[in-house]
Amino acid sequence: MWKKARLKQHKGSGKSNSSNDPLNKNFNENVAQIKEELGEAADLIVRFIKNKDNNFAVIHIDGISNTQDINEHIIEPLITYKTNPNSISLKDELEQTITISNIKVINTFSDILSAITSGNTVILIDGDPSALILDTKEIQSRSINEPTTQTVIRGPKDCFTENLRTNTSLIRARIQSPNLRLYSMEIGEVTHTAVEIMYIKDIAQESIVREVKNRLQKIKIDGILESAYIESFIQDNQKTPFPTVQNTERPDVVVGNLLEGRVAIFVGGTPYALIVPVTFTQLFQSPEDYYQNQYIGSMLRILRLGAFFLALYAPALYVAMITHHHALVPSVLLVSIAAQREAIPFPAIIEAFIMEITFEVLREAGIRMPRAIGPALSIVGALILGQAAVEAGFVSAAMVIIVSVTAIASFALPNYNIGITARTLRFILLIVASYSGLYGVLIASLIIGMHMCGLNSFGVPYLAPIAPFRLNEQKDVLFRFSITNMVNRPSPANKKNKVRLIKENEGDSE
Repeated sequence: MWKKARLKQHKGSGKSNSSNDPLNKNFNENVAQIKEELGEAADLIVRFIKNKDNNFAVIHIDGISNTQDINEHIIEPLITYKTNPNSISLKDELEQTITISNIKVINTFSDILSAITSGNTVILIDGDPSALILDTKEIQSRSINEPTTQTVIRGPKDCFTENLRTNTSLIRARIQSPNLRLYSMEIGEVTHTAVEIMYIKDIAQESIVREVKNRLQKIKIDGILESAYIESFIQDNQKTPFPTVQNTERPDVVVGNLLEGRVAIFVGGTPYALIVPVTFTQLFQSPEDYYQNQYIGSMLRILRLGAFFLALYAPALYVAMITHHHALVPSVLLVSIAAQREAIPFPAIIEAFIMEITFEVLREAGIRMPRAIGPALSIVGALILGQAAVEAGFVSAAMVIIVSVTAIASFALPNYNIGITARTLRFILLIVASYSGLYGVLIASLIIGMHMCGLNSFGVPYLAPIAPFRLNEQKDVLFRFSITNMVNRPSPANKKNKVRLIKENEGDSE
């Protein structure tokens, strides 16, 4: 309802119908209307150039256009331009005179306004009801640095930036193939955010590519500020806590997924690219798995999967056993826990909620605080509050240990979204464990498993290739086999182009 109201409000207060009108032959009237449509913007630059034969108006917006290119390759040639009496078309002659690679001819105000607000330069010619659009975009962005959220010890150290063309160039530098396809569109009734789809022809399934395009084209909203906006619109199930769209800031991750038949989505103004379709096991894979020995990569992958279940189940299992299943706890440990809890005035579930919520608040405060003091605040706060809570008798030392181990395990996950999922479901399992014990935890786990079995990501089962089980794709799921043994691409890839490694016969003679 909120989105519909925003769209309706925008349609009622948008541009006037005159923006779709054709240009006039009098370029002074055209310039006046452009200024009016843009609200006499302070950063709108209009320069009139007069020579012996023609009058021109060069229009662009300061700050998002390359001023040096405009001065050297547009204004200077126009000042020295002399009409050729044998020329058939003035516009064709200008295209040969101006040294800008991308030049288009348009004849409506809507196209002109769109070009100016995106950083291009417009040339109006007196007496001509059309205009030239020249590509002079130059949007300021930060330089290519090391990844901040997906760091690895061994591997490429570059990451995406907020510049869309920089991001696609990082992929093209790695995949120098003519089959690499790039499809562009604009989303956002007000922001006109550039969104581009990238895939490899004959490797990605055409049905998945078409579905991605259809879902993106159906998005009707006033603005796209980050790739998360796109993610919320295109995912199959809006109500699931599990991420069905992967996001990454690493070019090598995008390249690896493109080579497996997936589709990448780039959004202007954000350093994160989206990857579809995605499976559950894919969220535990790190680029470093493929840059290390196969045994080390497999061990690290199993360790991450174990950390996920530890972060999900540790508090619930502890509360269930000390509340309902004392017989499952060794006698010595049970006596120790009972001695710690003797002076605790709260039941185990309240104790667990106090510690979990306190730690989540500390984690959030550490993220929001300035970078210089954020880590110190979270670490010192956790140590001081934990010790003070134990000494004051609010919580037991065992509960502090359980919550600390749970928090550390959640940090071991390579994908931030799956970590949030574990943190969210942890509270649900805690409540179930306090009322029903291990039986409730088992039933809740079955419900979560059934929910995951019903999820899809662009037609691909979320638990594939485990459910449905595909034996030939188990070489890169729980264990990572050597690259020489991973001959075929996984299921998202085109069935006609499954083979990615051709082995030579060892018996062939030279």
